[in-house]
Amino acid sequence: MIERFEAKISHFYGTVWACGIPVSLDIASKVISPDHRRVICQINKTIKTHSGLIPDGQGSYYIGVNKANRELLGVDLGDTVSVELQKDESKYGMEMPEELEELLLVDPEGEKYFETLTPGKQRNLIHLVSKPKTSHTRLKKAVGILDYLKSSSGRLDFKELQQFFRDMDPI
Repeated sequence: MIERFEAKISHFYGTVWACGIPVSLDIASKVISPDHRRVICQINKTIKTHSGLIPDGQGSYYIGVNKANRELLGVDLGDTVSVELQKDESKYGMEMPEELEELLLVDPEGEKYFETLTPGKQRNLIHLVSKPKTSHTRLKKAVGILDYLKSSSGRLDFKELQQFFRDMDPI
C-alpha cells in the first residue's frame, strides 16, 4: 500500500535537531507496525530513499531530509513537498550494494558475523559500502568490513573500523 500526502519541510527538535517531513499518526499507522518503522519514501517524484519513521515526541512521526537531498530537490524549510510512503519490505531496510551482496555469498564467515549485528549496525555498514561512486572503491570497503568483522570475531567498533580502513593495503 502506498500512502500519498503533501507536507512542509519543518524543524524537529528532540535528541537532535533535524529537518524533515512530518507524518501524521494516521498515515504512519498504515505503513508501519510497532516493531517495524522502515519505509520507502519518494519526495516530489524525484528522490526515493529507504528511511525510518522517527517519533516526534508528540504522537506522530517525521522523516529526516538531509541538506544534500533538500538541495537536490531545490527545497528548504517551509516548502511543501509531495510524498509517497510505503512499507520497506527489504531484508536490511535499505538497498544492498552488489559488491557487499556478492562478498556475503562467497564468504560464509564474514556473512555469519554480519548477520549477527543489529539491523542498525548492518545498515550503517551497508551505507559505508554504498557511499563511494566507483565499484572498485565499494568493493574495497566491503572487503575491509568483512576482514575487520572476522578479525574482531564479529565485534563492531566504528573507530576501530576506521583505523582498520586506514591500515589496509591498497587494492
